[in-house]
Amino acid sequence: MAKFLLSIHVLAAILLIGPVTIAASLFPRFARQALADGPEQQSAKGSVRLLHRICRVYAVAGVSVPAFGIGTAQVMGVMGSAWLITSMALTAVAAVLLGIAVLGTQDNVVTQLDKPDRTSTAAESLIARLPRLSMITGLFALTWLIVVVLMIVRPGSTTGA
Repeated sequence: MAKFLLSIHVLAAILLIGPVTIAASLFPRFARQALADGPEQQSAKGSVRLLHRICRVYAVAGVSVPAFGIGTAQVMGVMGSAWLITSMALTAVAAVLLGIAVLGTQDNVVTQLDKPDRTSTAAESLIARLPRLSMITGLFALTWLIVVVLMIVRPGSTTGA
């Protein structure tokens, strides 16, 4: 049972966390193009909407990753391990970063793009916030990187790895 749950947990992490990380990382670049006046604005608007949809859908589906992780940890009897508790705390940090900071800013950008009477002041304000969004997205990705390393290294593991 542990091997099955671990397999599902790893596959879910790869298939769900990877895409949301990439989509969130690409979003600021296309948002900058979509909010600015220029020849690439129309195609960038479509990209922004698609990337936002990917982030929202995969964020919801990504809840299964820690759920299977907890199930795996219980079956393996490692729920009290420091590396696992640290990983769970970092997963919560990543969820907050994605749910509040990343998706919140993305919602604001998409809302601005949907307004028929867009003002340049509002667009400029959002463009000014995009470097911060890039930084937060980088922290989100770094958090997952650390979790992956903890899952592989597992300090105190009895596997000898």
